[in-house]
Amino acid sequence: MRGAVLRGADLSGAVLRGAVLRGADLRDADLSGADLSGADLRGAVLRGADLSGADLSGAVLRGADLSDADLSGADLRGAPAIPSLDSKILAAIEAGGKLEMSAWHKCETTHCRAGWAITLAGKAGHKLEVEFGPAAAGALIYAASYPDQRIPDFYASNDEALADIRARAASESSHGG
Repeated sequence: MRGAVLRGADLSGAVLRGAVLRGADLRDADLSGADLSGADLRGAVLRGADLSGADLSGAVLRGADLSDADLSGADLRGAPAIPSLDSKILAAIEAGGKLEMSAWHKCETTHCRAGWAITLAGKAGHKLEVEFGPAAAGALIYAASYPDQRIPDFYASNDEALADIRARAASESSHGG
């Protein structure tokens, strides 16, 4: 099923253990409760997919696009939860850091949104990035930090990403974190 186009497919509860879905287009697919253990999802487009409760243990997620995916209740590989992550990203940017969505990391103070999440997670974030790549690592950190929210768009423009970070940080402030 390498490179398969399964956009919007209902694969809820499917047993896809060990499946090769490398580069597959699974945009908006329902994979809730699916067994994706050991699946090869390298470079797969899972944008907007419902992965709630999915078993991702041992899945290869390097280069997968998980933007706007629902990962609630999914196996998050021990990803660290960072309380008020968007507020912390905004504070780092306002303290002289830069948001550059066209590159994961440019230097110690210039990162894209996923890069900031990885950087703020410290050693645990770096370990995830080495294992899964920056997009999947950032998505896992966001899912652990905001279990009730979808993953932000890591491919948005600088202005769109900053506006979303500001909105989410303001929401954190008004809701106490």
